[in-house]
Amino acid sequence: MSDSLHLVCPKCQAVNRVPTARLDQQPNCGQCHQPLFTGHPVELTAATFARHLERNDIPLLVDFWAPWCGPCKTMAPAFVQAASMLEPRFRLAKVNTDAEQTLGAKYSIRSIPTLILFRGGRELARQAGAMTVQDIARWARSH
Repeated sequence: MSDSLHLVCPKCQAVNRVPTARLDQQPNCGQCHQPLFTGHPVELTAATFARHLERNDIPLLVDFWAPWCGPCKTMAPAFVQAASMLEPRFRLAKVNTDAEQTLGAKYSIRSIPTLILFRGGRELARQAGAMTVQDIARWARSH
């Protein structure tokens, strides 16, 4: 890992440069002064997705879901818990495929929920189906 990392603020989308040594010290955004990690997944839209994908130096774990999906609703609390376990080593995010159909199509989402792990703008791994918090954390860390 380098001496500093670029992290996108979940509130204002500013790119922050954070010393790696300070990653575990609840860093705040230099622009809006809000926490860079909140223990909750970030809701991404087509407008914010690319910035988080391309500018975060930590892996981005995205839950592609829809409001009508039973397994998505079942997994949602586990994904929130996973955020508090995996941050600040991972950025967890959610994409509503009903509202963001272009993202669902771009990443060929065929079933939901689907988790995709990205690093450096590239897809590393994909997993379809609801998972427990332990399974989400184990799966993310294994890649």
